[in-house]
Amino acid sequence: MSDDACARYTNTVLYENGVKHIGDILLHEDGSWSKSIGNEDVKIEIDGSKRLITRSLQNWHTHLAMQLNARDFSDGYSLDRWLNEAIFPTESKLNPEFVRVGSSAAAAEMIRTGSTFAADMYFYPTVTGEVLNSAGLRGLVGGPVSDFALPSHPDAKSALDELDGVLKSQKEDDKIQYAIATHSVYLCKEDTLTMASELAEKRNARLHIHVSETRKEVAQCHEKTGYYPVEYLDSIDFFKPGTICAHASWVKKNEIRTLKNHNVTAVHCPSSNMKIACGGTMSLPAYMEAGVDVRLGTDGAASSGNGLDVMAEARLASLVQRHDHWDATLLPASEVFSMATKGSKDWAVWDLDDIRMRPLGRSSNRHLANLVFNGANCLDLWVGDKAIRMHGETLTLDESKIISDLDEAVNTYYDGIE
Repeated sequence: MSDDACARYTNTVLYENGVKHIGDILLHEDGSWSKSIGNEDVKIEIDGSKRLITRSLQNWHTHLAMQLNARDFSDGYSLDRWLNEAIFPTESKLNPEFVRVGSSAAAAEMIRTGSTFAADMYFYPTVTGEVLNSAGLRGLVGGPVSDFALPSHPDAKSALDELDGVLKSQKEDDKIQYAIATHSVYLCKEDTLTMASELAEKRNARLHIHVSETRKEVAQCHEKTGYYPVEYLDSIDFFKPGTICAHASWVKKNEIRTLKNHNVTAVHCPSSNMKIACGGTMSLPAYMEAGVDVRLGTDGAASSGNGLDVMAEARLASLVQRHDHWDATLLPASEVFSMATKGSKDWAVWDLDDIRMRPLGRSSNRHLANLVFNGANCLDLWVGDKAIRMHGETLTLDESKIISDLDEAVNTYYDGIE
């Protein structure tokens, strides 16, 4: 715990690790908290009687700049049609300025909905990194690597060479870290996957990849290689500790054990799986039984049914797991909230005067259930010692300008397509 307190919330409620704490609370610069005795020096003191303090939300798989494609004409398209008629045609026009506009809109939505971290996978990653850093957010920004549909580079090797330089220059304590985002087994040749894995080992970097998202992907991989996707990646020694596997829905139990053996982080993205009808979502009980590290992700706003709202994703994760397994005991509010905030060093402060947060119950024990299943307005958001949202207003971004820039950019981005 740090001796430097950045804020005192009086007469408030704080939850950490599912445990409720009541009283005057100090939030410290290093992300810790303590009870206040009232005489500490703080930067700000806030009446917390109508506020709930929790760890901030964490989005472990997304494509931030795809705010440019969010809620477009392709709603209702199949996955193949969505990619070929909406995504690939627009992305062929992609440039750093479009990425700046899209990721700025994403950062604004993250802050408004209580998220302080995103594991991103999109083109021109340093542009997104600069946007997140300027907004005061944290990120693990993956530079895409693939052998097809790569508008930012002439080929996979040039993308890897650029990432090598980025990874070499980053510092361990930077709020923005970079990763190697190999798209998938169906867009990356074996040599590309191997080179990416070798670079990850060389630079002690994380890998990020879509895995077993659809039945078609799984069937095609097996037909081509004789392996299912996780088995195939294991056979070429792709995995490194901390590899992020997005979706991982269509997997066998032996593949789940393989993910555990490699200390992989699997990311449950239920709204995306459902919106584009992948035919299934992650079977969480099997992952829990194997002890795999599971986090939540929204996917990109173009394919997500919840935009970048991780709280809405948590609610859907709980409901879909109960529905799929006929088990109402799966993922109660405290557990799914822990999954949604796992690894957070930061604080989100929610409005208890929001009607969705009532009733609190006779024993005032409904905070997390109300928050997960109903939602609430995020009033304050702290990253380290810095408030990036306070009293319901974002301090680090100009939302009005972002809205104007986004509307203008989309008019050009969709020219001839919509």
